[in-house]
Amino acid sequence: MPETRFDILSQFDPITLEEMKEVKLMNRIDEKYLLTLEQLQQLFEFALKDYRVQEIDGTRIASYHTRYYDTPRREMYHIHLTGKKVREKIRVRTYIGSDLTFLEVKNKNNKGRTKKKRIEITDPDNLDLPFVHEFLGKHAWYALGDIELSLENRFSRVTLVNRARTERLTIDLGVWFHNYKTDNTYQLTKVAIVELKRDGRVYSPVRQILRDMRIKPQGFSKYCMGCVFTDPLIKHNRFKERKLKVLKLNR
Repeated sequence: MPETRFDILSQFDPITLEEMKEVKLMNRIDEKYLLTLEQLQQLFEFALKDYRVQEIDGTRIASYHTRYYDTPRREMYHIHLTGKKVREKIRVRTYIGSDLTFLEVKNKNNKGRTKKKRIEITDPDNLDLPFVHEFLGKHAWYALGDIELSLENRFSRVTLVNRARTERLTIDLGVWFHNYKTDNTYQLTKVAIVELKRDGRVYSPVRQILRDMRIKPQGFSKYCMGCVFTDPLIKHNRFKERKLKVLKLNR
C-alpha cells in the first residue's frame, strides 16, 4: 500500500517505537471495524488532534507477514466457527521493516479479553527447537507436532496511539491471503481492517468517532476469514454474512 495514498498521515505527530513500549496492551479488549478507503480517510481527519502515528525510521506504514498454524483438521478454525468464546491462535509474525520475527500464542477468554505471549525467533522455517517446544508447552493448548502451516497473510499497517497512551488503533491495508492447503489467494484491495485495542473500558476518542460515522464494531478474524476466502470447501456458515459484506465492500 503506497504511503502517498493517505497524505494526511504526514500531519500526525509521531510516536517512536521506544515510546510504544509503554502501550503494549498484552492483556486487552479488542474491537474490530471494516471501513472502505473513503471512510478511512474521514477517520484519519477526525482523529488527527487526538492521536499520534507510529513512525519507524521515517516510515509510517509498516509491512507484516504472518503465518498461521492449525491442526490438520483445522481445530482452531472450527472452535472459532462454532462461536466458542475461549479460543486460541498460534502464529509466526515477521515485522518486515525491523526484521524481527516472533512466535505468538493468542488466547481469548470468556470475558472478551485477549492475552498474547510471544518469543523472538530467528528462522520462521525452523521451529523444531527446544525453547520453542518449551514455550508452546507452557502457553499453548497444542504441541508443535500437533500443528501445521495453514494460512499466511501479508499486509501494510498504520498504528495510531491516543495521547493518553491507553489504546492503540491498528489499520491493516491491502491484506493478502494464501492458503497452504489449496494454494488459493485472495486480497482485500478496497477494505481496511481497523482494530481498537485498549486496556479496560477507558474512554476512547476513536470509538466515539466511529459511532458518529455510524460504523459498528464486528468480529473479523484475519485467520478465519482468510480460510473462508481461500478454501471453497471449508465449512463457514457462521461467517457467511460477514463474507458477503466483505465481498460487497471489496468490489
